[in-house]
Amino acid sequence: MFEKMRGTWTKAIQPIVLKLGDLDPSVLTWTSLLVSLVGFYVLAIAEINTTGALMIVAAVILVLIAGVFDALDGALARHQGTDGPYGDFLDHTIDRIVDVGLLVAIGMNASFVSNPDAGLIAGLLTLLGSYMGTQAQSVGLDRIYGGFSRADRMIVTLLGLLIAAMQAYTGGSGIDIVSYNEYLEYILLGNTELNGMTAALAVSAWGGVYTFLVRFNSTRKQLLEL
Repeated sequence: MFEKMRGTWTKAIQPIVLKLGDLDPSVLTWTSLLVSLVGFYVLAIAEINTTGALMIVAAVILVLIAGVFDALDGALARHQGTDGPYGDFLDHTIDRIVDVGLLVAIGMNASFVSNPDAGLIAGLLTLLGSYMGTQAQSVGLDRIYGGFSRADRMIVTLLGLLIAAMQAYTGGSGIDIVSYNEYLEYILLGNTELNGMTAALAVSAWGGVYTFLVRFNSTRKQLLEL
């Protein structure tokens, strides 16, 4: 859904692109990764208290700043006429690192997530969906963006983190799902409490499965029609 706003976002950042002039776009790409890594570390150690709430909000801001840098690098390269295979390769590689790194960082937060493997599972399933999009391109089709897009996943994840920040600020706890139905634990990837972070991991994981199926089916139909 949010992927459709790509054109609007490109127009919005155009004034910034013009001011960047001859800056090497790869500088922005690597800066986005560095900023993201700092945000991941802050997120992973945040606790359920006032300080933890501020740390989560700070991590969200850092991820958003990294996202701006990520958007600017490609726009700047196109503006300079220097966009090419290497830039596309680097940009998508960093995107995948950020996608997985954010989920793993959430999974490492022991204050909110009881099963650290949930972050790894969510990251793996997210990669599965992303892989299918580029796999279509590798067999001669256009890159497929259907399903639960990267923009959708990022928005949902950041909203979940803001909810977690509210929980940390109030010192409250999440919802004990086992008391409702023990099988809900599987939906939450082995976590027993529903909160902003565990919800973000679950949505990303199952969204990855959905994306894989949608993109696989789309690729299959296009190939069979050739």
